[in-house]
Amino acid sequence: MTTLKGEPQKFRRLTLFIALLSAAATLLLLTACSEQTEQNSSAGEQPRTPIAAYEVVPRDLSRQLNLSATVQPRVVVNLNSRAQGMVNSIAVEESDYVTQGQRLAEFDVAEQQAELNRAQARAQEARLELERIRQLSDTQTIARAELERAEASYAAATAERDLWQTRLSFGVITAPTDGVITARYIQEGEAVEPREPLFVLAKMDELVILPGVSERDVRHLTVGQEVPVRLDALPDETITGSIRRIFPAADAESRLIHVEVLLPSDSYERGVRPGFLARLPLIVDSRPDSLAVPAAAIGEDGTDRYVYQVIDDRLTRVIIQTGITRGQWTEVVDGIDAGAVVLATNPIDMRDGTRVRIVNWRG
Repeated sequence: MTTLKGEPQKFRRLTLFIALLSAAATLLLLTACSEQTEQNSSAGEQPRTPIAAYEVVPRDLSRQLNLSATVQPRVVVNLNSRAQGMVNSIAVEESDYVTQGQRLAEFDVAEQQAELNRAQARAQEARLELERIRQLSDTQTIARAELERAEASYAAATAERDLWQTRLSFGVITAPTDGVITARYIQEGEAVEPREPLFVLAKMDELVILPGVSERDVRHLTVGQEVPVRLDALPDETITGSIRRIFPAADAESRLIHVEVLLPSDSYERGVRPGFLARLPLIVDSRPDSLAVPAAAIGEDGTDRYVYQVIDDRLTRVIIQTGITRGQWTEVVDGIDAGAVVLATNPIDMRDGTRVRIVNWRG
């Protein structure tokens, strides 16, 4: 029973000891804070505000358009039949390279040949009659009107002969220019009507791409400007095209203006084919070396725009002239130079002359 009575007295002593220890620690902390405050006051220093800063450097603020279009030949010739007849022979197939004047196909022209022979005979007969009339005219034994009729008959006969000679030539199809046969629509033994399609001939030394560009962006493009071209089918190929022409009017439906990009003349030999998808990262409004600051770092005061420059660990308000904004960056055309360090965040709560310390760098 004596042990149980002594326990409360031990707890009271422990509680008193803890209270004294806590009071001593508090007194020491207050003394230290007081000494620190006295030191800061005696030195006359303001506390430094932590900030994020940015060093002004040149940036590429050019705008890039990512366009796409299919490769196609600039010159495509559709060869159609100019005569009626049966196909006797075909000398070429798709993908064959042909030269100007090369024979591509022949028609059965037996009927035209017969008509030509008859027309030649009539022309010969008319010529002989004209010579006879002229001889009689020299002796003044016939009227002048008879001579004129003979001359007209000969002219009509020669015209008919020339007509059938031309129609006979339509039976031979030749290449009008150098190029590659990209399509063939006829077979041997097939009957063909006039104006029926026969072949498609394309010049592969002039491959082009025709992307559509908005009216807002096309004004930044110029004829002769180089354009990088990337092909999905040839990812390892590096091709540089050039703008050959800019169409004078926008498309009525899409409201886009087509720009013709000409590929190098050896593109076909390098594996480029019509129909390949091409991607063109076009640069518009080129600004490769522009001084810029974070757009969020710019403040406005009436008509003035400003940033806070960090000079000797203090903020100095600087009035600037701004240009375009690209994403999070705004161009500075006047007011600060490259290498300047500025406040990188919203300046609305800052004041000129505030002492700062940089704890983070942006950019």
